[in-house]
Amino acid sequence: MKYAVVTGVSKGLGDSVAQQLMEEGIHILGVSRSDNAELKEMAKKNEVSYTHYTCDLSSIDDLERVFTLITNHISDNQPEGIYVVNNAGVVEPIDHVGALESEKVVQHVHVNLIAPMLITNLFYNKVNETPVTIVNITSGAANRSVYGWSVYGSTKAGLNLFTETAAMEQEQRNGLHTSIAFSPGVMDTDMQEDIRSSSEDAFADVDKFKELKEKGMLRDTNTVAQALRKLLFTQPLENGQVYHVNDLLDE
Repeated sequence: MKYAVVTGVSKGLGDSVAQQLMEEGIHILGVSRSDNAELKEMAKKNEVSYTHYTCDLSSIDDLERVFTLITNHISDNQPEGIYVVNNAGVVEPIDHVGALESEKVVQHVHVNLIAPMLITNLFYNKVNETPVTIVNITSGAANRSVYGWSVYGSTKAGLNLFTETAAMEQEQRNGLHTSIAFSPGVMDTDMQEDIRSSSEDAFADVDKFKELKEKGMLRDTNTVAQALRKLLFTQPLENGQVYHVNDLLDE
């Protein structure tokens, strides 16, 4: 029996990833602020279980409480393998340095960087006999400066380095676990709506993102989730590698 923990499971890529993993016969533990009724029906259809946990990933106390429950739940069922998809993320605040709101910056870093770090740390600490595959959802913004995305790009760059370091440590310790990052490219999600609603003063590339939407150039999340499924189940993973969706699609 295999399990997958997916954060941000209520909509978007998290929803699509959970559905793809269910089709592989994997039991899903979803983490988000709100539940997803569609996934309950999908679980029945695929004869797997779906359990939802409400969690505020910007709260350390809430995160540690919920993920301790999750690791205990999984361990009690003697799993053959565990996948953890750190998908939940935010893009706000979008603005130039000097105009950022402190509280929004702190919340952003908690959700995009601290939460995946703590979740990975908790699984590596508590799960010692079952291989855990960590998938951290990253972005091309980790590798280039984008006007208005100083916070977003910084957290994704930090997440990539954390992924690589966790993998290096596992290799040197002869550990069981694997950490990779997956860059999904631009998708048609609520996050894209937030980006397009930005002013040009806050986000210099806003017109480019509006054009992507107008020309139908945003991939749907199901296509991206299928690429991740292909990555996880049809080829060996390189520990610490950052994978890009474009390299996994047949387009």
